[in-house]
Amino acid sequence: MRPRQFDLIAFDWDGTLFDSTAQIVRAIQAAVSDVGGRVPSDEQAAWVIGMGLMQALAHVAPDVPPERYPLLGQRYQQHYLAQQHELTLFDGVLALLAELRQRQHLLVVATGKSRRGLDEALQSVQLQGVFDGSRTADETAGKPHPLMLHELMQTFDTAPERTLMIGDTTHDLQMARNAGCASVGVSYGAHDHAHFEALQPLHVAHSVAELRAWLAAHA
Repeated sequence: MRPRQFDLIAFDWDGTLFDSTAQIVRAIQAAVSDVGGRVPSDEQAAWVIGMGLMQALAHVAPDVPPERYPLLGQRYQQHYLAQQHELTLFDGVLALLAELRQRQHLLVVATGKSRRGLDEALQSVQLQGVFDGSRTADETAGKPHPLMLHELMQTFDTAPERTLMIGDTTHDLQMARNAGCASVGVSYGAHDHAHFEALQPLHVAHSVAELRAWLAAHA
């Protein structure tokens, strides 16, 4: 077996492993409408996916006064949870993760979700035990700040050059750059991959199958 290039592989969650972009966009738009803000476009709502919740909502609803942010966050969570049962992993993700574990990579999640939200998602899709660790935006700094990756690398005693970040947004790829890590982008999530080039990912995968093939050959 070819030696591993990366010991630690960090995955974003929404839009990378979990097919949730459209539902998040709708939940953001509904929440902003509920509090009387100007409803963002699909593109504007998708752009903030991956950030911490309050950071994202403040950015996407600049006309909503700060004192209404807690209500905005509550309304977002209510709308999102109402449709959570519709969400699934992208086809091929379970096989991809199983193959990486067989190759003895350490697998972690680095996400803008809350700890509660990630734990519920992991349980609902029967992924308990697949990942070696995780960090969420409410327990560390949100993306693109590198603290999330720094903490994971410290936990698993892994150097930046042996760490790979995989994500669907520029926030993911910028976080990797900020942490001194390599990255791979996926084009089937929240952000237009035309914006990825400036952040120099090693590859942009257009499907889970293509991501799996690239990782088998290069990770």
